[in-house]
Amino acid sequence: MVDTRQFANDSDRNLMNNAGALQPNTILQNRYRIENVLGVGGMGSVYKARDLQFPEAQRFVAVKEMLQQSTDPQFRDIALRNFRREANILAALNHPAIPTIHDYFATRERAYLVMEYIDGNDLDKTLGTEPGFLPVSQVMEWAIAVCDVLEYLHNCEPPIIFRDMKPSNIMINSQNRLRLIDFGIAKHFEPGTKGTMIGTEGYAAPESYQGKATPSSDIFGVGATLHHILTNHDPRTETPFTFGERPIRAVNPDVPPELENVVMRAVAFDASERFATASEMKIALMRLLGVGRSASLVAGATTALAVGSAGILDEPDGWGALGDGLTVEPRWSLKVEDEIRSKPAVHKDIVYVTVYDNNLYAVEAETGTLRWKFYAEDELASSPAICEEENLVIFGSKDHILYAVDIRSGRVRWTLPTEGPIFSSPTVKHGHVFFGSDDGAIYAVRVNTGRKAWVQKMHAPIRCKPFVTEDRVLFGTKTGDFFSMDLGGQIKWRFKARREILSSPVVDEGLVFVGSMDGHMYALGLENGWAAWKINTSRPVISSPALEDGRLYFGSVSGIMYCLEAANGRERWKFDVGNSNQITSSPAVANGAVYFGANDHKIYCLDIKNGKERWSYTTKGMIPGSPIVHEEAVYIGSADKHLYAFKA
Repeated sequence: MVDTRQFANDSDRNLMNNAGALQPNTILQNRYRIENVLGVGGMGSVYKARDLQFPEAQRFVAVKEMLQQSTDPQFRDIALRNFRREANILAALNHPAIPTIHDYFATRERAYLVMEYIDGNDLDKTLGTEPGFLPVSQVMEWAIAVCDVLEYLHNCEPPIIFRDMKPSNIMINSQNRLRLIDFGIAKHFEPGTKGTMIGTEGYAAPESYQGKATPSSDIFGVGATLHHILTNHDPRTETPFTFGERPIRAVNPDVPPELENVVMRAVAFDASERFATASEMKIALMRLLGVGRSASLVAGATTALAVGSAGILDEPDGWGALGDGLTVEPRWSLKVEDEIRSKPAVHKDIVYVTVYDNNLYAVEAETGTLRWKFYAEDELASSPAICEEENLVIFGSKDHILYAVDIRSGRVRWTLPTEGPIFSSPTVKHGHVFFGSDDGAIYAVRVNTGRKAWVQKMHAPIRCKPFVTEDRVLFGTKTGDFFSMDLGGQIKWRFKARREILSSPVVDEGLVFVGSMDGHMYALGLENGWAAWKINTSRPVISSPALEDGRLYFGSVSGIMYCLEAANGRERWKFDVGNSNQITSSPAVANGAVYFGANDHKIYCLDIKNGKERWSYTTKGMIPGSPIVHEEAVYIGSADKHLYAFKA
């Protein structure tokens, strides 16, 4: 075996070919066997290598090499520092379009970066081999994906500027997914600082020639890249900054005028005339492509719809005539032995609720009379789910077990052990129960037998309730990753929030809505995970959203209950519980009202039209749990160890 520590020795020069590249079958670090050269640059080569740590599998990696051939010690030191910077930047990033870094090591003459191998071609090669123009819709999807990764980079702390956007740095893998490569000159953004001109002529923004690199410079690079792809004219062969003299549609009439406008706005000479952010450009492209719902084709051209238009502020009738802030009394309340932090389930006039006293309670909905209770080995925070076909109520426990209990007798039918506490509430659909565990896995279990259909390790605790569609399983993790899987457990896409996701998602009209501890409510495209819009509440969003007639309702730890237009995130109304109180309870929407609890000990009922308080009821404890509405009644638990029933 050949070790990289010997590369500096003259006796081993035969390991390199005439171009200085490593020969096939060279082994680095006793682990990475060189297969072939993927590309050669002025500072070194990129290789395809096999990872020998996995002898039973053909796991390939990309090995990026930096040669240190300069005789100037200062230049060698700068080059090595820049290479290390690329390694450190990549190691801290987590986005589906950014290659994962596996390893970094250096010898006397060479340094190596080992990263994820991408099976595909860069767009520069694609443009050189494809006859005619690429499909416009495909180009737009790639453009949205590029804006998405730039949005992620520009929102890092501190922001990261890519600085070299061009077709050769964009790869399309064998699954037609876009990946951004070569972070060699990427850097953290420092407002007001200047440096040397870095970038590629033709794609670099005017300010780059003055040594300035800003997020807007990356947007210019995207526009220049799109102009190249849509026209097949390489901007490196043209006079810089003459895009306006070369209209896209004059060359490619298949390009819609609206798309041409988006590209020309991105390559404006004056940075103030470009899109303000990558997110703004992405939304404009998504609107044009018809992905998700956003405010405008060219962002910045919209006017917010005033609250109260379209009858939103009509005077409430029925309940509203009772007046604001009315205090009501419950139909009944049931004393339990510990806090209730879950959401009840109702089936055939029986309310099922999990309690921190280790018990699942079955209670008559009309009277609050206890039918039976089931004892688990630890506290219950997972909300129960009903499987009507099998007469089961299913829930998880901190004792690591998922329980399936007969709804008629309260006797256990089957159990499924996991390797961690279960806070995730289960979802029953397609004959299976889907749930997550603190062991970092998502489970699909056959509901009739309790046997696992599949388990996928996500390597982070999963505490939200999965949302299951006809072909997708959607959930978030405590690392802030949000996943879309098919029903077989294969990942379709991933979205990254800045902090953990405890909120459970909902889906409507091709959008997925989910909150994060980073303070945002996100609207993501169901098919691709691109963010259509997001709203910052300034405090964590633990509350799971509810949908009704195109409106989205959710609470924030800021103490505000929000009502937004689901299509674009526009605020319709908001209700503040005041006095720095928090809302972690997830709202229930029914009968023209929004129901939820807060940590000011109150249960609230708001008018759905305008957010005015219809009534509230003060308990003797905080209310982290959530209500359910069933047949003109609302049921909700409190930390005061009571389950309450009110007229809905």
